Amino acid sequence: MNKEDRKILVSRLRGLYVILDAQFLQNKDIVGVAASVLSGGAKILQVRDKLSDKGDILESTKRIRDICEDYGSLLIVNDHVDLAVASNAHGVHLGQHDLPIEEARNILLPWQLIGTSNATVDEASESMSRGADYIAVGAIFPTTTKGNTRPAGLNTLTRVKELAFVPVVAIGGINESNVAQVIDAGADAVCVISAVIGAADPESAAGRMASYIS
Repeated sequence: MNKEDRKILVSRLRGLYVILDAQFLQNKDIVGVAASVLSGGAKILQVRDKLSDKGDILESTKRIRDICEDYGSLLIVNDHVDLAVASNAHGVHLGQHDLPIEEARNILLPWQLIGTSNATVDEASESMSRGADYIAVGAIFPTTTKGNTRPAGLNTLTRVKELAFVPVVAIGGINESNVAQVIDAGADAVCVISAVIGAADPESAAGRMASYIS
């Protein structure tokens, strides 16, 4: 794969985006949960593990990457650019205080994607100008899944979508009761944690959420 293949991957940044947060999953098998939500209809998965050693994260991430390939879905690694390269993931997701986009691009393979977290229109514009392949906007609604989130809201989502030339992902407090509002506001993809992996049946929950989006 080469740099041109990145454009193809960007075109696939649509639909249900599920974060596999190791802290939220606790003792659940992350690989098994990944398979379940992909079967339910998730199009993008993100591995987010701030607790485990990188060697352990790498092993499970490689297995999830293989499952994503089987389903034609994308795998993103949170924060760790080196793990994204080592696992052959489709990309990395960076926060505002993570490695700068330009530095991450120097490390990543030419075809790998970079997504960023943004709470304001200015942040989103800056991310795009630096070469982000997708923009995550949030928190759209209040959330308890991640403690250091900043409010963005539906209006910010709409404003970002109006100026964006890359896919826009909505994140933060999204569930079956409010996902329609997020789609109406212009999101290309909808990112969730608890609404799917916190459900008793993650596969069914993913299926219901995906039905609103596609």
